[in-house]
Amino acid sequence: MATKTLQHILQHFFLICVTLSPLCFSCNEDCFTSFTPTTATPSPNVSIKDQIISLANDQETVDWMKRIRRKIHQYPELAYEEVDTSQLIRHELDLLGVPYHWPVATTGVVAKIGSGSPPFAALRADMDALPIQGTVILIFQPAEERGEGAKHMIEESVLEKVEAIFGLHLVHEYPAGVVATRAKEFLAGCGSFKATISGKGGHAAIPHLAIDPILAASTAIISLQNIVSRETDPLDSQVVSVSIIHGGTAINVIPDSVTIAGTFRAFSTKRFNALRDRIEEVIKAQVAVHRCSAAVEFSGKDHPTIPPTVNDEKVFEHVVRVSREIVGEENTKVAPMFMGSEDFAFYLDKVPGTFLFLGIRNEKIGAIHPPHSSYFTVDEDVFPIGAAIHAAFAHSFLSNYTSSV
Repeated sequence: MATKTLQHILQHFFLICVTLSPLCFSCNEDCFTSFTPTTATPSPNVSIKDQIISLANDQETVDWMKRIRRKIHQYPELAYEEVDTSQLIRHELDLLGVPYHWPVATTGVVAKIGSGSPPFAALRADMDALPIQGTVILIFQPAEERGEGAKHMIEESVLEKVEAIFGLHLVHEYPAGVVATRAKEFLAGCGSFKATISGKGGHAAIPHLAIDPILAASTAIISLQNIVSRETDPLDSQVVSVSIIHGGTAINVIPDSVTIAGTFRAFSTKRFNALRDRIEEVIKAQVAVHRCSAAVEFSGKDHPTIPPTVNDEKVFEHVVRVSREIVGEENTKVAPMFMGSEDFAFYLDKVPGTFLFLGIRNEKIGAIHPPHSSYFTVDEDVFPIGAAIHAAFAHSFLSNYTSSV
C-alpha cells in the first residue's frame, strides 16, 4: 500500500511541475487517460529514497508524465483563465482520492495529503500519505506570469499552519537533470515605474516659447543610469532600466508631455526600497532643471512589485541534502544570484522555504531556449527527477521534523 500511495504522490508532483509553465491546457477526454500505480510490496530493506527514485523512473510513470505534459502545452491559458488546466488537476486528484479545495484565487487548487495534523509542509505548483506524522499542502497556483498569483493565494490562507515550503522552476541555463540553488538571496526583487513628464507644447521652430519635456526626459533617463554606476556598491548588483519612452506626434511639434517607464531590481528589501525612492528623486529633480514637472508611479496592476526571493538557510541545507541523494553531488550546484524574479518570494516572506532551478538543457533535442521563447522545448527526461525531489523533500522534511520534536 505504501508503494501505491507513493506512486500516487509522484503523479501529484508531476501535475505541480507542469503547471509551473505559463502554458496551460484545454481539456478533452483523451487527456484523462489514467495510469494505474503498481501494487507491488516494497522490500523492507529498501529505503524511502530508493523507493522514490525507482517509482519516479518507472516507465509507466514516465510515459504518463510525458503524455500529460504534451496535452497541457497544446493550448495556452492566461492568468486567471486556467479553467481547463484546473479541471485537469481536479480530475487527477479525484482519481487519486486526494481531497482539495477549489476555487482558490479564482482558478487555483489546494490539496492536502497526510494525517491532517502537524507538521505541515507546502509544495507550490509543483506529496505524501506515507506512514509518517504530518501533512503536505499542494498549491496549484494561477497567474505566476502576472506576478500576483502567490499573493492572492496567501490572502486566501493557503499557508495556514505551514512550517516550510518548496518550489522549483525549469531553466535552460543548466544541463538536463542538474539542480541549482543557493542560500539566502537568490532571485531579485522586481518593481516597475512610470513617469509622466509635463512641459509646455509648442512649435519646434521656436523652442524658446515652449518647455520641452523630451529634453527633460532624456536627461532624466541618463541620470537614472548613474544611480547604479555611481551610487551603489559595484559588488552589490542592482538594475535600473528604462525600456519605454512615448512622446510627440509630429516632427515639428514639441509635445506637452512625455512618458517613460522601466524596471528596477535588487536583492534585498532594504536596497530595493532605497532604489525605488532614489528613482523618484532623480526623475523629479532632473526634469525640474528643465522647468518641467513629473508624476511618478510605481508597479501598476499589470506589473506588481515582487519582493526578492530569499531562501531560508536551514531549509536550503535540507534541500541540498535531498538533491544530492537524488541526482548526486556532482549534479547539485550552488547557483549564482539571478536578476529574474519569481512571485514564490511572497510565500518565502511568510514561511521558511527554498526555491531551486532544475536544468532542462539538452542540445541534442534543441532544448536550449529560455522559457519565454517561442522555440522553447523541454527535455522530458527531467520529469522523474523533479517529481522525485518533491517527494523526497516532503518525506524527509516531515520525518526529520517529527523526530526532532
